[in-house]
Amino acid sequence: MIYFTAAVLGIIQGLTEFLPISSTAHLLIGGRLLHFDDPGGVFTVMIQLGSILAIVWLYRATILEVVLGLASSMSARRFTLMLIVAFVPAAFAGAVLGKFVSQVLYEDSPIVIASTFILGGLVILVVEQLSLRVAVDDARTTPIGRAFGIGLCQTLALIPGVSRSGATIVGGRILGLSRQAAAEFSFFLAMPTMAAAFGYKLLEVRHHLERGQAVEIAIGFAMAFLASLLVVKPFLRFVGRSGFTPFAWYRIVAGLAILAAMGVGWL
Repeated sequence: MIYFTAAVLGIIQGLTEFLPISSTAHLLIGGRLLHFDDPGGVFTVMIQLGSILAIVWLYRATILEVVLGLASSMSARRFTLMLIVAFVPAAFAGAVLGKFVSQVLYEDSPIVIASTFILGGLVILVVEQLSLRVAVDDARTTPIGRAFGIGLCQTLALIPGVSRSGATIVGGRILGLSRQAAAEFSFFLAMPTMAAAFGYKLLEVRHHLERGQAVEIAIGFAMAFLASLLVVKPFLRFVGRSGFTPFAWYRIVAGLAILAAMGVGWL
């Protein structure tokens, strides 16, 4: 059963990481419901690497073009600067507030998650109803100032349940990116942000790593990689047709369900 649970949690991680519904919240709630013991959060940290590698693989052509063009291409250097500028606010906020978030907000995670799920859903509904002028259709050409603004929005994802992709997508929409450009920008920004978070968390949990966990981690990692690989492109097509409203309603219903589960003692 432990391997089946690891596979389920890996799929949850992969399916939710790049959607505006918070993978961390789903893993926390899913782990509690499945009675999954994760000392030090080792399993959760390690399987996130699967999602990181999936997005790197999907955008390997863009990454290779940027890396090879750094010395000669202005667009490659500008793309790199754009991501650095967007990444800095979250890195700074994580360094300053990381311990507070993990020691305080995660202690009461179900109620925090339920609240942020509902509030985040309402915010997405409001943003989707606004008549926003689209100034950027291609995430790769996002102006540096707008990139920094999206990076500031990403810092809200330190709060459990906010969703890193949700915060960056909403920020991108408010700052003039089209739906698809906002979603794709969140994918690009995920690479340095998630890689840095993974490295930081790995240093924290390295003493909890045990050889006996290798198989369950490998299963979760593989499932996270495959699920992320399968969800990213369909997600882009879906938001191009239907927008983000369905995800807003999902968040609201999920938040209410978490409150109900807490009320009957399931969480």
